[in-house]
Amino acid sequence: MLHPRARTMLLLSLPALIIGVASSLILIAAMKVASVFQQFLWQRLPASIGIAYDSPFWIVGMLTLTGIVVGLIIRYSPGHAGPDPAIEPLISMPVSPSALPGLLLALIIGLAGGVSLGPEHPIMTINIALAVAFGSRLFPRITTLDWTILASAGTIGALFGTPVAAALIFSQTLSGSNDAPMWDRLFAPLMAAAAGSLTTSLFFHPHFSLPIAHYTQMRLVDIASGAIVAAIAIAAGMVAVWCLPRLHELLHRLKNPVLILGIGGFILGILGVIGGPLTLFKGLNEMQQMAFSQTLGAGDYFTLAVVKLAALVIAAASGFRGGRIFPAVFIGAALGLMLHAHVEAVPAAITVSCAILGLVLVVTRDGWLSLFMAAVVVPDTNLLPLLCIVMLPAWLLLAGKPLLAANRHEP
Repeated sequence: MLHPRARTMLLLSLPALIIGVASSLILIAAMKVASVFQQFLWQRLPASIGIAYDSPFWIVGMLTLTGIVVGLIIRYSPGHAGPDPAIEPLISMPVSPSALPGLLLALIIGLAGGVSLGPEHPIMTINIALAVAFGSRLFPRITTLDWTILASAGTIGALFGTPVAAALIFSQTLSGSNDAPMWDRLFAPLMAAAAGSLTTSLFFHPHFSLPIAHYTQMRLVDIASGAIVAAIAIAAGMVAVWCLPRLHELLHRLKNPVLILGIGGFILGILGVIGGPLTLFKGLNEMQQMAFSQTLGAGDYFTLAVVKLAALVIAAASGFRGGRIFPAVFIGAALGLMLHAHVEAVPAAITVSCAILGLVLVVTRDGWLSLFMAAVVVPDTNLLPLLCIVMLPAWLLLAGKPLLAANRHEP
């Protein structure tokens, strides 16, 4: 006979599995549609009219048009395409289901149009809202908070292709008690994350790892180098932290989302012309292209990092519906490659992983997620002790510092 605790966990297994699979399928559907639309906008359409997809005219025009279309969706769709990701945290309270069609459409157009944001925030919002709306009817005994946790875990598992990230994140929030140990509380979220990651792997596998030379052995000087790299990345990220709320307030004085996002799209287009196509889109595939390139030098990596950071701030401040984790990983990788090119004595494995750790820590303020992203981009077990040590001074630097978020404005 099973213990009552085990029976409780088993009862939650079915909803957790359903939520995990559904979270992944929604993500996959959105990404597939955005990918097809992106190919049309950036390959077939310009080729059919005889324009190079990387020409300044096409980049500026496409991003400006993307901003205007997203602005129209936000202004006129029910629920105004959900909350502004620049204001809300990644995991927040459920929104009204009526806002979800507009949010999904704004996300797909933004991803396809080349906006420098990832899918994580809108997909998380959509999955939480659907889980609460349908789950509360099918399983009324499960609370809204539990549905939110399950949807969040399933989405994280689906986004990163592994349940490890969800296990790390929720292990610090779902603390145990005398009645329910931590692993009892973690059982259902981990089940949802596993279901989400396995479902994603059936269709595609997120490819984060970069072709970086193996790190052989940790030395004391490497710890110091890693801490310096992380501090440089944090300093760069804090520039964005300072700029985002001020730029968000400045743009939103215009009141009209069509105008705000049109201007934001135009500026993104100018940045895209400066940085080139590698600085467009969410940054995951572009990071692979950057790492495999044999022609880029230190100056190129610096330009990519600065332009992508500026594009991240502009896109978030304008109100585009998207997340900031994937672009932050790209920025960290570019910054790390630039630092290695400047000081080749410091292994690229250290510069890239520690720069990603610092940037993601600024964006998420989550130590576990930052360690995870650094470890999956540079998957080397010899680096793990170093990353854990470097995390300590990095966390001290950010203690009490403002978040990468905008302030709420009165309507």
